[in-house]
Amino acid sequence: MPTRRALLLIADIGGYTEYMQFHRSVLGHAEAATSRMLDKIIGAAPGFKLIEVEGDAAFLSRDASGLDGPAAMAVVSDAVVAMHRAFHAERRYVELNMCPCGSCTQTSGLTLKFVAHVGEVATQTIRRREKLVGVDVIYVHRLLKNPVRVPEYLLVSDELLGDGPTAADAPVTQEVAMDLEGIGPVRTHVIDVGDLAPPAPVVDPTWPQRIGGTFAMVGRGLPHVLRRRRPQALGATV
Repeated sequence: MPTRRALLLIADIGGYTEYMQFHRSVLGHAEAATSRMLDKIIGAAPGFKLIEVEGDAAFLSRDASGLDGPAAMAVVSDAVVAMHRAFHAERRYVELNMCPCGSCTQTSGLTLKFVAHVGEVATQTIRRREKLVGVDVIYVHRLLKNPVRVPEYLLVSDELLGDGPTAADAPVTQEVAMDLEGIGPVRTHVIDVGDLAPPAPVVDPTWPQRIGGTFAMVGRGLPHVLRRRRPQALGATV
């Protein structure tokens, strides 16, 4: 199976489990809200290919040919900034739609964190679905279980950071030693996402946009409501 060098990036929504559990009574809207956010996150990094949506996370990749050293780190940083801004803009858009349920009005506790790595991968196709396989794919997923306490961060492997940013205005990195299951001790580096670029101003949606967003949420949540009610209705007719 031929291999290639690739940048591997995972965008993970923090607070997702608590959010879904707390709002399980309106699960349709909670799922619709997070789906919209993930869609915007993925769309903000057109240079990367979506490999898979993994619950509350998006796993993306792009070819790393010609992106050795600082160039690879710059590509990842630019994507992270764009995805982070898209997430916060959409989170605000969801929060200001006119649906009063907790799923729509209490998204402010959700955050976005990233892990990234560069390594060798192989492509595997199963039932027309393309997947990436290899030790480095496992590596980047293992990075999600880390001791970092910064709410929104970019955690990169030593292989990706390379010699480290050299520009005077480069973001500050902090080394984090980890012991990855099945891989062993590794060095990683964490950057506060807020240090990568100034946050973009979040523009509140207009009233027409809020109305449109409300109907969109209701429409996307309706199938979940119908699935919850159908067994009850069938039971009542027996």
